[in-house]
Amino acid sequence: MEQFGYFGVAFLIMIENIFPPIPSEVILTFGGFMTTHTSLNITGMVLASTVGAVLGALILYFIGRLLDISRLEKIIDRYGKFLRLTKEDLYKADAWFERYNVWTVFFCRFIPLIRSLISIPAGMSDMSLGLFLVFTTIGTLIWNTILIYLGSIVGAQWETIVHYMDIYSNIAYAIIALAIILVAVWYIRRVKKTKS
Repeated sequence: MEQFGYFGVAFLIMIENIFPPIPSEVILTFGGFMTTHTSLNITGMVLASTVGAVLGALILYFIGRLLDISRLEKIIDRYGKFLRLTKEDLYKADAWFERYNVWTVFFCRFIPLIRSLISIPAGMSDMSLGLFLVFTTIGTLIWNTILIYLGSIVGAQWETIVHYMDIYSNIAYAIIALAIILVAVWYIRRVKKTKS
């Protein structure tokens, strides 16, 4: 980041979006800290990180476009009985995303891990590219601005922000895991009820 400046920040954030386990919190808060002792400034850091995040999101969006419903139907035809999935489940999930896609994309920008991955179902559901870009950009801009600004306020103590973001991430992961378990229990009960 020190060597390549804004370009380095944009590149790292783009990679973070494609490979979600790399935490953007570290890059953004450290970037905020860098504005206190280098020629980099908060506005440039926010713009560079947002451009990188949107580019990464676009790559995943177009991957989602390649995995359209018809291809997923073929996978379900072939492996659905092993995965315990039906075409009806696929259509329901797609309809849910169609209904709430704009707000799902926006709010998921604030949830670790999901923040990046939400771009794939957006592409799969053929969400309007314009709407995707608008809500991805707004959500990402808010997230990046907050973390960079916090990093600039605490300066050399930027790792403190990362510590609290780790706690936030762990809580989010626990909620996601709980939601997956609840959906799995609901689904298993539904299958048993259908069989009987």
